[in-house]
Formats: sequence, structure tokens, C-alpha cells
Amino acid sequence: MFESSEYYISFTPSFNTCFMNLLAYFLYLFLTGMVTIRAGWLFYKHGGHYILFLLQGQQNLADTINKLLLTGYYLLNLGYMAIMIRFWKPVHTPAELLGSVAGMSGHIMLTLATIHFLNMTVIWWFARSNHFIHS
Repeated sequence: MFESSEYYISFTPSFNTCFMNLLAYFLYLFLTGMVTIRAGWLFYKHGGHYILFLLQGQQNLADTINKLLLTGYYLLNLGYMAIMIRFWKPVHTPAELLGSVAGMSGHIMLTLATIHFLNMTVIWWFARSNHFIHS
């Protein structure tokens, strides 16, 4: 029953499926990589002013926190992108490719935006509770 070549061939991935999956991975990594780099730079550039304001002009502390946030942001993104590729469902058609890339990219962007707002809330909370303010 299972010795038929039809059965074996029907369950082996075709060249088209492999190509579609590789194309989906490439598009996903390119898209999320570009968004990550651009957003990280914008967060770093403009977030520094926000952190400096919250820390009442403590430039060294604000710069240190801002650099740590950028480093953490990039590391989190790289790890999250790798994990998302690990759990990617196979893509067989161009429509599935587009939907898959859009869904995975949207998922990572929403998650990272949430983390960004949580970081800003924590910094605001610490600044308002005077944990960073020297007497």
C-alpha cells in the first residue's frame, strides 16, 4: 500500500513549495529587518529627548538608558524573528505567501510596539517615583 511511488511523490515537498517558503522567509526578514532598523533608530533619536526630560536633565543617565534600550530592542527583534521563522507554516501559493508574510510581520510589529510602550511606561514610572533623581 505505501510502496507506491505516487504516495511518496505526493508527500515530498515540491521545488515550488521550497521556493515559496524561501521567498517568504527572505521577504519577511527583509521587511522586518528594515522596519526594525528604522524604528530602532527613530526610537533612539527621539526617545533620548523623552528620557532626558523624564530624568530632569541627567544627560549621562539618559544616554546610558537610551543605548541599553536600543541594544535590547535589536537583540529582542533578532531573537523574535528567528523564533517566528521556526514556527512558520509551509507556503504553497503566492496568495499564501503574501498572507503569511503580512501576518508574521504584523504580529512582530504589534508585539514590539507593545513592548516599546511598556518600556516607556516603566521609565516614566521610575522617573516620577524619583528612583533616578539624585537628591
